[in-house]
Amino acid sequence: MFHRFTALSSPRRFYAIASAWLPWLSVLTALGFAVGLYWGLIVAPPDYQQGEAYRIIYVHVPSAWLSLMVYTVMAGAGLVALVWHVKLAEIAVYECAVLGAWFTALALGTGMLWGKPMWGTWWQWGDARMLSELILLFLYIGVLGLHNAFADSRKGARVAAVLALAGIVNIPIIHYSVEWWNTLHQGATVTRFDKPAAHSSMLWPLLFMGTMFILYFSTVLLARIRVRILEQEADRQWAEEVRRG
Repeated sequence: MFHRFTALSSPRRFYAIASAWLPWLSVLTALGFAVGLYWGLIVAPPDYQQGEAYRIIYVHVPSAWLSLMVYTVMAGAGLVALVWHVKLAEIAVYECAVLGAWFTALALGTGMLWGKPMWGTWWQWGDARMLSELILLFLYIGVLGLHNAFADSRKGARVAAVLALAGIVNIPIIHYSVEWWNTLHQGATVTRFDKPAAHSSMLWPLLFMGTMFILYFSTVLLARIRVRILEQEADRQWAEEVRRG
C-alpha cells in the first residue's frame, strides 16, 4: 500500500493520471452543472414562505459545504506534507487554499444577498455562523500569505501547513454554531439525523448541486496541481518534453 501511495505521489505519475482524467471530468462537470442549475432554478417549486428568493440556496449552501470540505482536505494535505514531506501534498495545500478562499467568499457573498431580504440585514457581527465563516476566509488567506512569504516554496508550504492544521478547530465551530449559540441562521435542514426538513423536490436538486460542486472542485484542483507540477519540475527532462508537446 505504501509503495502504491509513493508511486501515485510522484509528480510525473500524478501529472499523467490528471491529464487522462481531466477531459472526462471537465465534460461531466459542465453537463452536471447545467442539469443541476436547471433542476434547482426552474424545476424545483418555489418556497411557500420565501418564494423564488430561496433558490439562491442552490449556490449558497453547496459553496458553504465546500468551504468546510476544502479546508479539511487542505489540512489533511498539510499533515502529509509535514510528516512525509511529499511534494504533491505541499502543492495541494496551496491550491486548496486558493479554491477554498473562493468557495468561502462565494458562501459569504450569496449569504449576504439572501440575508438582506430574509433577515433585513446584509451582515450581523453577532451571528456566530457568519463570524466563524469569515474567520475561515482569513485562515485561507493566511495560508496563502505564509506560503508566498518564503522564497523557498517547499518551506513556505510546510509553514502554511502548520497554520492549516491549527485552524482545523474552526471547522466544527462553523458546523455546530447554530446549535451552540443563538444565531440568525436556521438549524440543520439537510443533515438532521431523523429526517431532513427540506421537501424532497427541493432537497434532491440541492444534494445534486452539492455533488457537482465537489466534482468541480476536484476537476479544478487536478488542473491547478497539474500546472504547478510543470512549474516546479521545469528542470526535469520529462517536464520539458511535455511543454514541447
